[in-house]
Amino acid sequence: MIVCIAEKPSVAREIAKVLGANASHDGYLEGNGYQVTWTYGHLCTLKEPQDYTDYWKRWDLYALPMIPPRFGIKLIENDGYKKQFAVIERLMQAAEGIVNCGDAGQEGELIQRWVMQKAKATCPVQRLWVSSLTEEAIREAFANLKPQEEYQSLYEAGLCRAIGDWLLGMNATRLYTLRFRQDPKQVLSIGRVQTPTLAMIVKRHFEIKNFKPQKYWILSTVYRNVVFNSTKGKIAKPEEGEKAMAAIKGKDFTVTDIQQKAGTEAPPRLFDLTSLQVECNKKFSFSADDTLKHIQSLYEKKLTTYPRVDTTYLSDDVYAKCPQILQGIVPYAPLVQPLMGKKLKKSKKVFDSSKVTDHHAIIPTGMNPQNVSLTLDEKRVYDQVVRHFIAVFYPDCKFSTTTVLGEVEDVEFKATGKQILDEGWRVVFGGRDTTSDDEAKKDDEEQVLPKFDKGEHGSHEPSLTEKQTTPPKPYTEATLLRAMETAGKTVENEELRDALKANGIGRPSTRAAIIETLFKRQYISKVRKSLEPTPTGIALIGVIQEELLKSAELTGQWEKKLRDIEAHKYDARQFIEELKQQTSQLVQQVLADGSRRMTY
Repeated sequence: MIVCIAEKPSVAREIAKVLGANASHDGYLEGNGYQVTWTYGHLCTLKEPQDYTDYWKRWDLYALPMIPPRFGIKLIENDGYKKQFAVIERLMQAAEGIVNCGDAGQEGELIQRWVMQKAKATCPVQRLWVSSLTEEAIREAFANLKPQEEYQSLYEAGLCRAIGDWLLGMNATRLYTLRFRQDPKQVLSIGRVQTPTLAMIVKRHFEIKNFKPQKYWILSTVYRNVVFNSTKGKIAKPEEGEKAMAAIKGKDFTVTDIQQKAGTEAPPRLFDLTSLQVECNKKFSFSADDTLKHIQSLYEKKLTTYPRVDTTYLSDDVYAKCPQILQGIVPYAPLVQPLMGKKLKKSKKVFDSSKVTDHHAIIPTGMNPQNVSLTLDEKRVYDQVVRHFIAVFYPDCKFSTTTVLGEVEDVEFKATGKQILDEGWRVVFGGRDTTSDDEAKKDDEEQVLPKFDKGEHGSHEPSLTEKQTTPPKPYTEATLLRAMETAGKTVENEELRDALKANGIGRPSTRAAIIETLFKRQYISKVRKSLEPTPTGIALIGVIQEELLKSAELTGQWEKKLRDIEAHKYDARQFIEELKQQTSQLVQQVLADGSRRMTY
């Protein structure tokens, strides 16, 4: 028998259906020479400190650092998990071969490898790598099984991540709890990604709190019902503005130049997980965790491709399948119809195999959504994925930008207006951009300029408006996800943001869980859509002086090394040794500094 092991019962059922394993047993399905079983996500975990030695059972500063000579795994304490593992163990020990059908990524590889190790499986193992759960995709993946050894670096990267989280999390949590807590029952939870994420929120909190607004003045005038602003921009002193006002009052406004420039705007990128979470937070106020749950459900219902991805590109071989995918999304036929009967556009901003490693961007599979029961929120997420996919095949949006320059007594003014000439891809979104609420409002506020003639002149109504600088905005889940993706750097340009992803903190699949952990630990709270640190969160970051724990940039460098391990560019053992040394140094530094106190 060939034993196939999936990560969830629902995925196992889809695989069993394709293989013809239709006979149901307790904990597995069987038929046609296959036994298809499943885990429930993680069945195994790294051993806890007390599993290595009784000395680590009691929380004691003198027992730190805790660095096992060799890391081991154990079953998670759960009766249901133990029962299912007993089934897996029995099947694997009698198997002729095993097919690892875990989620195609670092975590999925780790979950299944640990189960196979715990079950003492000795037969050959092959890897199923599938990007969607449609019957066609599963059959194609089974026709292209690869030896498990080809995914060894993926497993090593996942294992290094788990060990790194254990070393820093276990040691730093005990270290800071014992050293700084004020309540005997309080636990100060420290995490390799959790703590630098909290540090970013606390830093932003103090940037806002300590911000001192500065006044400035804007000189503007209204000519022919159009607002013209002074080209000098912000005026620092009111007397300077008043002097300019006095000089132009009662004098004619003269149009000195008219500039028209044609431009194009490409369709928005396809989604990776982070950009989908950002979009759904902005549009629907979904948490990152909610969006992940919805897109995971859509994947399991065969409507969208694998969701835990960090690329916005498709590999070139997907291009040939796109007409069929478009035809399958029946409810969107009016938007698809203009694309049919002609060669689909193939942009390098969409199709680029060099930008795709394990999985491509999230797209629809081409299954008809009318045949599947969806919640309202799942429909909303699905709609975003589908419209982005359709839009990339539409023409660019064409627009014209008009700039009118004017002058009053040597004081120069400018007004700008934007006119859409051809909506192009914007038709897919009802004529509106998808980027953000603020940007959409900005589009709505663009002035529609009347026709001006160079040299024309007339009366105008000048004004001097007092304004003040504004503090940075608090993080929302959307902006925090972007900050995690770029290790705290504020980057609007999509291509530059892509380049920084290698040094982002956390993985696309784990960032939602990190944010949820900060809520659970009561380190942050939500005020409307804004994320605010609690007094406990602020106090914790205040007492942590070690950059090792709170620097987003340093944590991003670790993430880069993990990616390099996966790509055979960095040695896994060297990474673990570095972490062991850093953990030991951390303990020494904190214990040696007796001056720090945790203040609320």
